[in-house]
Amino acid sequence: MFGKVLVANRGEIAVRVLRALRERRIRSVAVYSDADRKSLAVQLADEAAYLGPSPSSESYLRIDKLIAAARLHGADAIHPGYGFLSENADFAAACAEAGIVFIGPTAAAIRSLGSKTAARQLALRVGAPVVPGTAAAVTDLGEAKRIASQIGYPVMIKAAAGGGGKGMRVVDREANLAAALRDASSEAERSFTSAEVYLEKALIRPRHIEIQLFGDHHGNLIHLGERECSLQRRHQKVIEESPSPLSAIDPTLRHRMGEAAIEIARAAGYTNAGTAEFLVDAEHNFYFLEMNTRLQVEHPVTELVTQLDLVHLQLDVASGAVLPHRQEDIRWSGSAIECRLYAEDPANNFFPSPGVIERLELPSGPGVRLDSGVYEGWTVPLDYDPLLAKLAVWAPDRLTAIARMERALRETVILGIRNNVHFFRQLIADPAFVAGELHTTFLNTFNYSDPAPPVGDALVAALAAYRPKAAEALPVARRSAWRNS
Repeated sequence: MFGKVLVANRGEIAVRVLRALRERRIRSVAVYSDADRKSLAVQLADEAAYLGPSPSSESYLRIDKLIAAARLHGADAIHPGYGFLSENADFAAACAEAGIVFIGPTAAAIRSLGSKTAARQLALRVGAPVVPGTAAAVTDLGEAKRIASQIGYPVMIKAAAGGGGKGMRVVDREANLAAALRDASSEAERSFTSAEVYLEKALIRPRHIEIQLFGDHHGNLIHLGERECSLQRRHQKVIEESPSPLSAIDPTLRHRMGEAAIEIARAAGYTNAGTAEFLVDAEHNFYFLEMNTRLQVEHPVTELVTQLDLVHLQLDVASGAVLPHRQEDIRWSGSAIECRLYAEDPANNFFPSPGVIERLELPSGPGVRLDSGVYEGWTVPLDYDPLLAKLAVWAPDRLTAIARMERALRETVILGIRNNVHFFRQLIADPAFVAGELHTTFLNTFNYSDPAPPVGDALVAALAAYRPKAAEALPVARRSAWRNS
């Protein structure tokens, strides 16, 4: 096992990996930019390395700085988390060249699957069903128009080198194609240092189902079941759950999708954690979309229903160990749901809400898990994705899990910045959500009513911050009368 690991990321995923390293008694190195000098990750790590200015292009996306930091601190492995360089084949290759283990798939596997177009080509070769579209990057507007006309509108423009909704646009008519192509390419370049995009048919009201994979360096590949990821805002997932409430995801369909995912991964010589993403239509046909060659944001729901720690498995596999589980060993129990807590304003088109977290009260209790990268007094920077934490719950069945999530959300208080806690309280109470009637355009028609109080956030935060002093001034018998609301 490794002696020291550098975590090449920030926020809650850096904290998640650092805690796993502490549990394995492996020394850790966090990295940070100017904006993250006082981050929770820096505080939790054994050592920390400064990368540079706040823009990710000058810090977290700099392969040379990350390799130099690993060498300086004597790290023998790097965990990339997700986002940033986690699916960058050049980064994996640079680690190998420097004699540092990349805790993820090989550079060759990333090139085969990390590129969405390459992954589609590989899926076609092994006979997996794919969404109609291009098998290579689109080179110009004329080609895009011709292909869109062939497969029929609406079409989806997607970044070839990334995911997370970045570099993605839905186009419903030819008149909008040029602008969408330009915008998607530009966003892809900024997010993934590659402007390549491709086209595929936009299915109507599909479900987004993904399969968690794991492979070792000894030829073993298994899947850990499915996650339902259909609730998305601007192609970015907001709620995930496992198993899917879709009645058609029975053991037979789970097996078929799992086998298709394994065949694709095996053809690429895949190792470590990865996720095959599929769309499922109204007739319960499934189509391969892409492969995420990294740990997913939503991995906690899989951990909760399988009782497997995926980061620990990543460390084991990367160090050369054989996967300790065979496919027939995998069992699924209960239901898990995850909400992504963001610093954003749902009443203002989910616009980012940077600033100081004046008060933070987080839920706990049976079946509640919180993966957080923030603390009270932390300044949420504008430079990065505004994900604050992931709130996940487990229960023996889905309805109990929904009730447990409702309780956990009511215990969650974030003051000083706008956030989406109230949004989730309303969303999980929606009858269609409770019934499991989910699809990728669900949120387009969901009516959110902003419950913001008539007083300003500053006053609410001030009252919350004043609570301890106010309580001290009261007789002991009356202190419990103070209420934050």
